[in-house]
Amino acid sequence: MHNVTENPGSFDHSKAYKNWEVDGAYFGDGREVALLKYIYNHPSLNELRGNPEKILEAIDTFARTYTGLINIGDAKGGIVSATIAEHKPTTVLELGGYVGYSAILFGAALKRAGGKSYYSIEKDPLFAAVASSLIDLAGLRDLVRVIVGTGADGIQILAKEGTFQGDRAQLGMIFLDHHKPSYTSDLKLCERLGLVGPGTVLIADNMILPGNPPYAEWVRASVQEKKVQDEAAMTPEERGNPNLQYESQFVKSFEPSGMVDAMEITRCVGIEG
Repeated sequence: MHNVTENPGSFDHSKAYKNWEVDGAYFGDGREVALLKYIYNHPSLNELRGNPEKILEAIDTFARTYTGLINIGDAKGGIVSATIAEHKPTTVLELGGYVGYSAILFGAALKRAGGKSYYSIEKDPLFAAVASSLIDLAGLRDLVRVIVGTGADGIQILAKEGTFQGDRAQLGMIFLDHHKPSYTSDLKLCERLGLVGPGTVLIADNMILPGNPPYAEWVRASVQEKKVQDEAAMTPEERGNPNLQYESQFVKSFEPSGMVDAMEITRCVGIEG
């Protein structure tokens, strides 16, 4: 089943981030370290300690005043936080942590919902270090763990450590916001490892900007359609668990810049066979 939410509402352009692009770069040009210095030189640093909301406000202020950051922002972020409050996952896996904005926002939401563990996988070690520092400042160190690696590497690291056992054997939520071509393969890896099951919620960002047709096709397909795809796969890594039954919704919202984007919010509702 697939539904579409067409109307994203309105956007307050007074809160828009600065343009992401600076001299052809969208990230990794020093802005992330500049953010960290900005936060730790903040005149109200003591008020930020242990206060996720204040830290998020400070990050937003930096991105609105100096240089744009590729954060999820409060519009789409609010939708994810509400989903966490509704479904109350025990364990959340994030693929693509960047500077920790989403881990702080969703980690705080998970804590309020009674969740136990939030794993944030980030490929860039510098971004991961910035995220870890800000997560620590927010007082979420005991809940949120940052793992350095690609999505697939991070998932395998956690699996080999025995992380996915007991009440963590099945993930409550997976948030995908990393390398766009890896969305489908990393989801299929989670499916093969048994991390996705009835009740698991998948949230994929940037489904308009830039879009992700292969991912959308997989989560919207019927069991039979996925079996056909799996049979045509050339390698085991291209296969998932086609027996998982999904209900999916395409939800439009806004980037923090004010541009319209969307998320695919998918729930596993059963297993066929």
